Amino acid sequence: MEKKIVIRLTPDTVGHFVERASRCDFDIDIANISHGRRYMVDAKSLLGVLGLDFSGNLVVSYNGENEEFESMLTELQPVF
Repeated sequence: MEKKIVIRLTPDTVGHFVERASRCDFDIDIANISHGRRYMVDAKSLLGVLGLDFSGNLVVSYNGENEEFESMLTELQPVF
């Protein structure tokens, strides 16, 4: 079952995010969804993630389980 989590990233947190994603043995995508357009990249690609717009929320999609990665995602969730 595909999981989707909304997060916020900053240029300072990208390296940590990609490092944790790269440790997972399943595919992880991260996407900008704004103004009706969707831009998705591989979450394990540092250059791809750095190309995203950090001014809004991002959606992380993945199939798999990794406690360390999911804990980090929880910490990156925006506070409403």
